[in-house]
Amino acid sequence: MGKGLEALIQPYSAEKIPDHHGVDKISIRSIKPNPHQPRQKFDETSLEELTASIKEKGILTPITVQKEGNQFILIAGERRLRASKKAGLKKIPVYIIDVADDAEMIEMALIENIQRENLNPIEEAEAYIYLNNRFKLSQEKIAKSVGKKRATISNSLRLLTLPREIKESIRNGRLSAGHGRAILMMKTHNSMIGLWKKIIKGKMSVRAAEDWAKEKTSKKLELRKKVIRKVSPQIKRLEDELISILGTKVRIIYKKGSGSIEVSYFSDDDLERITEMIRSLE
Repeated sequence: MGKGLEALIQPYSAEKIPDHHGVDKISIRSIKPNPHQPRQKFDETSLEELTASIKEKGILTPITVQKEGNQFILIAGERRLRASKKAGLKKIPVYIIDVADDAEMIEMALIENIQRENLNPIEEAEAYIYLNNRFKLSQEKIAKSVGKKRATISNSLRLLTLPREIKESIRNGRLSAGHGRAILMMKTHNSMIGLWKKIIKGKMSVRAAEDWAKEKTSKKLELRKKVIRKVSPQIKRLEDELISILGTKVRIIYKKGSGSIEVSYFSDDDLERITEMIRSLE
C-alpha cells in the first residue's frame, strides 16, 4: 500500500511528504474535493477567521494534492481550500505528491486531520474505526501512526458505543468527549440518556458528571450486595442433589408452588453431557 502509515507519523512538511515535487501554484478551480474526507463539520466562525488571515497574509502552509489528468485531487487541507475560495484567491500553493492508490490517499487524509486536531471527538473515533476496518490496523498500529497512546485510541472508540443522541451532542460541540466518557460509566441505555439530559439541563462539568455517575453506580452496587437470596433448607437440599447428579451448577427458583430450574453449562460438550444424563434418568 505505497509507503503506508509509517511515512505519515509526523505532521506533513515539504521534507516529509512522500514523492513531492516541491511547492507549486495551481488554479483553485482545478482542485477536486477528496471523496474520502473524514471531516464532516467545519466551524463557520473559525473558517471566517482563517479567511480573514488568508486575505491579509496568504496561505502559510500549502495544501496537499495528487495530480489526476488535468486536475488535482485534494488530499489534505480542505479547510484552507475552502477559506481560500472565500477569500477570492485564483491560485494557491500546493504540494503535488504521488500516492500508490486510493487506500494511501485515504490514510493520508485521515491522519492529517487527526494530527491537526481538525476532527470533533466522534469524527476522530470514526476515523480510527475506519482505519481499523478498512486497513485492518490494530489499535497499537493506529496509536503509533498518529502519535497517541493506545489507551487514548481505545477511549476514543468507546464513544461510538454511546446512544445516537449523545453522539450527536458531542459531534456538534454541546458535550465534550470527557462528558461522553462519564456517561459511559452508566450501564443501561436509559441511565445514559438520563445523565445526558441532566448534563445538558444543568450544564454540568465533566468532573460533576463523573461524580454523579460514580455515586449512582456505587449505590446500585451496594443495593445488589444487600439483596441476598433466601432459600429454604428443603430447596437447598434439592439443589445439592441435582448438582451431585448432573455435576454442574443448578438453581431452583421457587415461587409458591411454581417456578423453574436453571441448569448451567459451560461448553457445547458440557451441554451434550448434561442432556445425555437427563435422558438417562427417564
